[in-house]
Amino acid sequence: MPAHDQLPAAALEPTLDVRASGDLLLVETHGQMNEAVLRACQQRVLALAHDTGLRRVLYDARGMIAPGAEVALMQQELDGGLDGLKLRRAIVVPGTRLAYLARIAFFEGEDRVFYDDIDAARAWLVS
Repeated sequence: MPAHDQLPAAALEPTLDVRASGDLLLVETHGQMNEAVLRACQQRVLALAHDTGLRRVLYDARGMIAPGAEVALMQQELDGGLDGLKLRRAIVVPGTRLAYLARIAFFEGEDRVFYDDIDAARAWLVS
């Protein structure tokens, strides 16, 4: 894969899709995440969790470019605002750098990181 500075700008542009999918919430991210998109993601997940009653969240980050550590640390901060809401989260990543950042971001609660295995993540969430 080329270095990030050699990628076209469109590849770096973050995209986000958060929706209910069956018995879980599905979050799909692509591009390079930033704080504004992360904040929007958290707000959407919380709104859907409250509206649907779903507490299992599958984060598909296989199309995501690893952000800086400050974004992972911001997720910790955002999780401080869960106000007792218990989420079970599976985070699917394409490699070790993003896995490391995911473990920093999602260090509390019932969260697990999966390497490029969406089926295993789904199975764990519904078990």
